[in-house]
Amino acid sequence: MKVYTRRGDDGSTDLLYGGRVSKNDSQPEVYGDVDETQSFIGLARAAAGEELSNVLVRIERELWIAMAELACNPEKIDKLDETSRLTKEMVKGLEDLIDEFSEKFEAPKEFVVPGEEEVAARLDVARTVCRRAERSAVGLELKDSYVVPYLNRLSDFLWSAARWQEGQSVTTKSVPISEK
Repeated sequence: MKVYTRRGDDGSTDLLYGGRVSKNDSQPEVYGDVDETQSFIGLARAAAGEELSNVLVRIERELWIAMAELACNPEKIDKLDETSRLTKEMVKGLEDLIDEFSEKFEAPKEFVVPGEEEVAARLDVARTVCRRAERSAVGLELKDSYVVPYLNRLSDFLWSAARWQEGQSVTTKSVPISEK
């Protein structure tokens, strides 16, 4: 099997369960943003310790589910079963992770300056891409979907995991701003 099909050379792409849309349609835009989020989480996971790595790989797998849901032809969304859509339990699972990680550090009271530690910086990049994915997903006006709440909690988890990874954050309060 070859990787290339040439079907997309006209600027269109297939949807799950039929139909084609332009590659710059909002639907491929959103699942592309989620794919990018997953890739940056993978980049963080490649440098993370075992505890964080185990959590991140679980999230990466859940993002495959999100991408399947987002790539589905909206008229055929009912063909996806409960294993192919994000669930309320997955959102709750992220809330539990946020609570668990937040207990391990003192939250900064000012804006954080990213880059204090490599894994944390990678998580911060993943968080910003996740926020973009969330904004894009809102535009799709998804019906009966947990994609937007999941992405919202995921960005919160990535922030929490980054602060935990840093241990001590550099905040805007602790960084002198030169006057010119």
